[in-house]
Amino acid sequence: MSGGPGPGSAPGLGEDDVIRMLAAFGDRAPNQVDDVVGSLELTWLLAEIEQRYGVVVDLDADDMGAIQTVADATRVLGRAVAAAEPEAGGTVGAVAGADEGPAPA
Repeated sequence: MSGGPGPGSAPGLGEDDVIRMLAAFGDRAPNQVDDVVGSLELTWLLAEIEQRYGVVVDLDADDMGAIQTVADATRVLGRAVAAAEPEAGGTVGAVAGADEGPAPA
């Protein structure tokens, strides 16, 4: 696994970052993290990213289903973090504009 960000990921979120966050789940060494990301690990990873980057990650079902490996998580979540609003608490993901209220009639 490479240490830097993959194509389409945020410069601040690389595979090494994802591996370290996953290693904290279960108190493992980074070299003990499997390449496959399970559903509980994904939940943990989302919470960790939200805390680290100060955003709310709200992925749609397609994006959630696309995360099967560490590389997938780096790519999908890196894009979500890169698209985040600079303000803390901004929503990123499939419904990034949903909190803007109803469209004018």
